[in-house]
Amino acid sequence: MLHKILMAILLILGVLIIGAIMMQPTKQNSAASAFMGGSDELFGRQKARGFEAVMQRATAIMGGAFLLVAFILEILASH
Repeated sequence: MLHKILMAILLILGVLIIGAIMMQPTKQNSAASAFMGGSDELFGRQKARGFEAVMQRATAIMGGAFLLVAFILEILASH
């Protein structure tokens, strides 16, 4: 029973992480700008604010929770 609940939580977290990553704004217009004179954008990174900061924190928290649930499932499966 616990295994099924944790698997459902893992599935839900996976979908939520994908959604959170897709909602984050892009950092650069193209990957080529990092190699063709866009070094000020690459190294002049500013601190995230507002919606971007919330999405970064939410993604990190959900990623940590995903790993924790995956480790718990692995421990339960080994017993």
